[in-house]
Amino acid sequence: MALTFDYKVRDRSGNLVQGQLEGDSTALVAGRLREMGYLPISVTPRSRLKANMEIAIPGITDRVKLAELAVATRQLATMIDSGLSVVRALAILATQVDNKELARVVGEVRLEVEHGSSLSAACARFPKVFNELFVTMVQAGEVGGSLDAVLLDLAATMEKQAELNRKIRTALTYPAVVVSVMVVIFVALLVFVVPVFEKIFTQLHATLPGPTQVIIHLSAILLSWWVLVVVAVVAAGVVALRRWITTDAGRRRWDRLKLRPPVFGPLMHKVALARFASTLASLVQAGVPILESLDIVSDATGNQTVSDALQDAKAGVREGRSFADVLRDHEDVVPSLVVQMVEVGEQTGALDAMLRKVAQFYDGEVANTVANLTSLLEPMLTVFMGAGVGVMVISMYLPMFEYLKHVSSLG
Repeated sequence: MALTFDYKVRDRSGNLVQGQLEGDSTALVAGRLREMGYLPISVTPRSRLKANMEIAIPGITDRVKLAELAVATRQLATMIDSGLSVVRALAILATQVDNKELARVVGEVRLEVEHGSSLSAACARFPKVFNELFVTMVQAGEVGGSLDAVLLDLAATMEKQAELNRKIRTALTYPAVVVSVMVVIFVALLVFVVPVFEKIFTQLHATLPGPTQVIIHLSAILLSWWVLVVVAVVAAGVVALRRWITTDAGRRRWDRLKLRPPVFGPLMHKVALARFASTLASLVQAGVPILESLDIVSDATGNQTVSDALQDAKAGVREGRSFADVLRDHEDVVPSLVVQMVEVGEQTGALDAMLRKVAQFYDGEVANTVANLTSLLEPMLTVFMGAGVGVMVISMYLPMFEYLKHVSSLG
């Protein structure tokens, strides 16, 4: 099993370089560093205590957020624009980023580049961090001699996508929190409060109205083993749904369903269109061929329905039709506004500029939708939660009212 070694070396210019490498022994790691042109100063295995303290949890500790990658990309572009070599810029960047996984990957990329690999090829070795869009745009920047400008544009694109993701989380967080709190309150009332009332009703021999009987039955179900059955069924349903979504047919069906709800459907649609326009604008501006760009963009929209429309558009463009003309066949997915802007961009030779205007428009639409959604849902959810608790409280007090009415009539 390979171990992780911390090393300190001198490069050909005499500069001190630090990093980490995996290997079977100190001698093998030192030999590899010499092959890369370094003069090893120290190569030490990471201590067991440090290894135990840094527990790796796949998907959590090794995760690189889009916003973190955008900041690192902007820093790299600034350093290259200032005249630093790619290798030197990567070495500095590896010491500046806070995310340990990103720092490790940048260090590995630096070693690959110093060993003779191109930056795009080195980044392609880490697809979990650098997606196809990143690699393709870096490659276009290397070929065109404008790597710093492409990296800046790439950073701006990722920042916009990160902002879109943040807006979506904002739109979904509030209703999720309110519903969760409401469920906790209802469960607490059913488990702790309703049984107390039930004992009182039994002692009073009170006649229970329909709503009260329903609440008491729900409480009995929660306090019995049936709740385990319900939880198991729900868990099995969630697992089955997740597996179904991973299939091609399930993903397509699920993504179509996501576009249908009255409020959240249009929001998801606008987000997908904003991602499509922003990503395609960056690729076109970088000089990536349109067919290759459509392949990358179709994977970046986040919705299979929009992706399928773009794949059909790619087939039409390959046959010689204009991009706008092909998109016009999918106006149920791609609005006429987008088609008209693309058509103007093709006619004027400014497709990237028109696509950026489309992206800006839908970015604004998403922001407005999120703001309106939050202001609309807040009073609605508050009223719904209050009504639910009120119905439960009234249901519990109805037998009391009936009993008092009966006692007063006897007196």
